[in-house]
Amino acid sequence: MKVEKKVISNLNKCYAMSELTYKGEHCFLVAAEKDDPCYLFNEAGEQISTVWENPGGVMTMTPVPGTDGQFLSTRQFYSPNDSLNARIEIVSAKDDGTWETRTLCHAPFVHRFGILHRAGTDYIIVCCLKTGHEYKNDWRFPGACFGAALPKDLSVIDDEHPLELTLIKGGMLRNHGYSKTTHGGHDAALVGCEEGTFLFDPPAVKGVDWTVTQVCDIPSSDSVLCDFDGDGKPELGTISPFHGNSLVIYHLDEDGRYVPQWKYGAPEKDTEMIHATWACEILGKPTWVVGWRKGTRDTIAITWDEAAGDYHVDFIDKETGCANAMHFKNKDGVDIVIGTNREIDEVAYYTITE
Repeated sequence: MKVEKKVISNLNKCYAMSELTYKGEHCFLVAAEKDDPCYLFNEAGEQISTVWENPGGVMTMTPVPGTDGQFLSTRQFYSPNDSLNARIEIVSAKDDGTWETRTLCHAPFVHRFGILHRAGTDYIIVCCLKTGHEYKNDWRFPGACFGAALPKDLSVIDDEHPLELTLIKGGMLRNHGYSKTTHGGHDAALVGCEEGTFLFDPPAVKGVDWTVTQVCDIPSSDSVLCDFDGDGKPELGTISPFHGNSLVIYHLDEDGRYVPQWKYGAPEKDTEMIHATWACEILGKPTWVVGWRKGTRDTIAITWDEAAGDYHVDFIDKETGCANAMHFKNKDGVDIVIGTNREIDEVAYYTITE
């Protein structure tokens, strides 16, 4: 794996990212954790627009399916101690090059969310880190996941007519992790919390309940499902515990239980606050991109080595403190990884080739 790095921005406490179609072109967004801007870049990593200057507090962004220049974004989630006013907003590009924002829903302590499609309907799942707060480091109010069907036309939603959310599952202490996956041929969500990792399937028929399945009971800050070793069964990759330093991949045994298969071998003092996580395919191989914000502050790519019968680690970057990572293939089919290296206020554009 050959990695070529380019720094495309020095954004204070850069954090969240998302792909976005803008004026028919493939682009991507980068936004800040603190009270700082959100920028739009073209596929090549050139900044083409400032979406907003503030407020920030952006943990998650995702495009609205079937639209051009419209996405959803969390705002004003600044920390587990300062997120009572957090919400999700609809952000839309205007013809004059400016951007319009309005409230989709109020969701205190919303940390992650995603849009899932099943049976002709788009659903939103909203993952709240906690549900209440009275003093610093107050974890007495476990987090929860909420859901709703998204209207085909979001113009009917605004500050005075927000989207109504329904509780899917409560009792999720430190509800931090979310990744989108596929289950049974449709979109699903994998959510990690202190009680373990849970799979959320949206309704098969609009109006019925979601299906929630516990995948494992190991405390998880984030989890991914991906068939790394090519045996037709998805492995479970976990970061444990909350903002933890343990990186483990589990394999399904004959009884359908996840058992440890591999653990990253670096001393755990070197891998404090593992945070960036993205499961994808790079150079034709299932890959888990992972980065941590303390210790050695590295970003790595984990793949299965068929010849060795074990996992292999390549370094994408070192001493950068990546908070989040995102992968896409550019118009030429080249693998690109974007990293928000929060600890050094650096947005990095990595071109990966053989």
